[in-house]
Amino acid sequence: MLKLPDFPWDSLAPYRERASAVSGSLPGAGVVDLSVGTPVDPTPAVVQDALRAAADAPGYPQTWGTTDLREAVAAWFARRRGVPGLDPAAVLPTIGSKELVAWLPTLLGLGPGDIVGFPGIAYPTYDVGARLAGAEPAVVDGLAALGPLTPRTTPKLLWLNSPGNPTGKVLGVGHLAKVVQWARRHGVVVASDECYAELDWREGSGAAGEPPTTPSILDPRVTGGSHDGLLAVYSLSKQSNLAGYRAAFVAGDPELVGRLLEVRKHAGMIMPGPVQQAMTAALGDDSHVVEQKQRYRSRRDLLRPALEGAGFRIDDSEAGLYLWSTRGEDSWATLGWLADRGILAAPGTFYGAAGAQHVRIALTASDERVGAAVERLR
Repeated sequence: MLKLPDFPWDSLAPYRERASAVSGSLPGAGVVDLSVGTPVDPTPAVVQDALRAAADAPGYPQTWGTTDLREAVAAWFARRRGVPGLDPAAVLPTIGSKELVAWLPTLLGLGPGDIVGFPGIAYPTYDVGARLAGAEPAVVDGLAALGPLTPRTTPKLLWLNSPGNPTGKVLGVGHLAKVVQWARRHGVVVASDECYAELDWREGSGAAGEPPTTPSILDPRVTGGSHDGLLAVYSLSKQSNLAGYRAAFVAGDPELVGRLLEVRKHAGMIMPGPVQQAMTAALGDDSHVVEQKQRYRSRRDLLRPALEGAGFRIDDSEAGLYLWSTRGEDSWATLGWLADRGILAAPGTFYGAAGAQHVRIALTASDERVGAAVERLR
């Protein structure tokens, strides 16, 4: 039987109990759960309307997605990510991004003896996806760390994550271009998880509704004009409050996307038709994304100084939905400190040994809950 790690969030149960025991006597009674990046704000009306309009859906949807959806993704890449000319045929909707992350090594035909690389502080599903395929998971924090390469030690698949979860670190054009050049020399597929791209907090990025400056792996400044060997993974869960819709996509190298499509057709991995229509509407409307980003910015502007005033240091956190925070101690000790104030966070150890002294604090709570956390931190 396949051996997988324990589901990490199950280990938070004692801390939730600890936070519950004290929270009744604190400002804003009740636990303030900042441990999971689950959107809490309403799904935009334009998306709900599109879903209702498509509710009569008696037939099977297309695995490849509708032409309108794939063209909407291509137009969004050109408008918001600085990627003109993406072929709609090189777009494939997925049932949320997590399932694609978990199954990509298997879908690409990787197995025993193959290596899947990912950052040292990273979303746990990159590791799990390698294990599901029977491949070997490997931390790759820099290309130099790989040392001399042989066919046996070269990764078949390399995951990037920018903006990063949990760190919020953004990889620049120069960095991405070097990775692409290296990968092409060694025949490595690069998959870039870019789900937080619209939530860039750096000065001047996305101001007044303009596109963010976080580069995509498909950016022509990175690729040299070719998407060969490259895949970008994206989700609307964060930017559009569509976590419950499981609305995401992968795009890039037409040959790779075609291989994924063939397997997914056989396996019945199909996004429901009404969700495809809702996703098309979401991709065509930038105003709700700007509005949601402002909500998160307001919460971030409250939480960050409150944490710093309570003795935390915030590292990276240039983009995304989290504050990568440390008190210079073991992350489980920090988790207990927060639980004694009725606040729940995620320990950095969930994301790798290198996160052992950090906690991930999410912005995905209501204004009232964030306000309660701020009062408790004071």
